[in-house]
Amino acid sequence: MRLKTKALCQFDALLLTLQGISNLEKVKTVKIGNIELGEMPLFLAPMEDVTYKSFRYMCKKYGADVMYTEFVSSEALIRDIQQTKEKMTLFDFDRPVAIQIYGHDIDSMVEAARVAEECQPDFIDINYGCPMKKIIRHGAGAGLLLDPGKMQRMTEAIVKAVKLPVTAKTRLGWDEHTKIIVDVAERMQDAGVAALAIHGRTRSQLYSGEADWSLIADVKNNPRMTIPIIGNGDINGPEKAKAFLDQTGVDGLMIGRGSIGRPWIFREVKHYLETGELLPAPTVADVVQNVRDQLNMSIEWKDNVRSGILMMRRHFAKYFPTLPNFREHRIRLLRAETLESVQEELDLIEMEYGHFRVDYCNVSLK
Repeated sequence: MRLKTKALCQFDALLLTLQGISNLEKVKTVKIGNIELGEMPLFLAPMEDVTYKSFRYMCKKYGADVMYTEFVSSEALIRDIQQTKEKMTLFDFDRPVAIQIYGHDIDSMVEAARVAEECQPDFIDINYGCPMKKIIRHGAGAGLLLDPGKMQRMTEAIVKAVKLPVTAKTRLGWDEHTKIIVDVAERMQDAGVAALAIHGRTRSQLYSGEADWSLIADVKNNPRMTIPIIGNGDINGPEKAKAFLDQTGVDGLMIGRGSIGRPWIFREVKHYLETGELLPAPTVADVVQNVRDQLNMSIEWKDNVRSGILMMRRHFAKYFPTLPNFREHRIRLLRAETLESVQEELDLIEMEYGHFRVDYCNVSLK
């Protein structure tokens, strides 16, 4: 009888353990609609003139879980402008991937969402966060933070118009005196978004100062919130990512400017979150090879050498920070207009600095 009781106790304990593991897995699995993203997914932030095919490929190669296209204008979409439609070209490696749209008119945004849905992304994202004057002067992007009621109506209309999950990305508020993100987050959830990404600055800050993660934590810890909250702002390395996660408890991390010139940041963050260990920085020889790969893909995609090189210039400026006496190399890279001149400069960089390891610890995100 004693043996039977002990066996039953062990069996009950095993059931409880298995149930606990099952419940833990349920808690850890982040979902957008029916798309399972696993535990603590890493998102590549949508960035104009940055998150095109070749850069998305590099970030995916190094562990980014979720991709976004460059943002696309709702007005340009419904006018069928070819350059805008090219931004929505998706590839198998992208998945899961979102097309991000922006605009100020609700009817135009609804129509743009339907057009975007035809390109078969995994979800559609609404840009309520872009702080640039050319966007906000028309009342789009972060400009809508001045009218949270309209934000909610626009979101509701888009959610009803498409079958795909809809998400949104926004900021803390318009300025220091209107940090309304807790209210905005509730409105977005009530409007039907499947997830919300928050950049920890106001519109007025643009990218100055430091991101305020405490308000993102307030949203995540709001008992009303049930959708995944994705944190964004100033993640420039694994330790910063871990600090952000510990402070906020967010469901996912979004990396933007910190990935430009450093697409392997996603691998570094994942490794650190899993092991507590920092991976060694790549050698300059490794970086040069990544630049060549990204450049070749850019040229192939644009089907024009000069256009592919021009796309890479922002990345050239970021791939080789902190190297001593590097100024002349950087100038020549940024001025190069032929593939031969770029390759020659990369050869020189590899010969001179190949064994160096790039120090990213104190690199500015500006």
